[in-house]
Amino acid sequence: MGNIGMYLAGLPAFFAYLITAAILLVAFMVAYSKITPHHEWKLIQEGNAAAATAFGGATLGFTIPLYSAMANSVSFIDFIAWGIIAFIVQIVTFFAIKLVLKSKGQSLSGHITDGHMAYGIFAATVAIAVGLLNAASMIW
Repeated sequence: MGNIGMYLAGLPAFFAYLITAAILLVAFMVAYSKITPHHEWKLIQEGNAAAATAFGGATLGFTIPLYSAMANSVSFIDFIAWGIIAFIVQIVTFFAIKLVLKSKGQSLSGHITDGHMAYGIFAATVAIAVGLLNAASMIW
């Protein structure tokens, strides 16, 4: 029974990383839904699959580099810093997609609000792709 303490020694760090990651994830989801012109939660409650797909993609696009930061950081502060960078990159990604579509006379939020799945899938795919690139770019 004496070895149990050795096995549980990492538990405080585990909980610190897990709880911090969960807080960052919830903060991202809340901030993203407030920053975007369309109202994800309302649209999702109404059954709008395009909104759910786009929001899910953005959430995964943030979570993938957050995972990378958690797995590869050299310290807890390092993890938080890279998590914040991932947060910012994903928010910028939304505005970049929005800007590109606006330059073509289209509204990303309008398409998502109207339930156009192609735009929801496109936004999700770009968000996940950028998240993967973001995660891969986190080199130490």
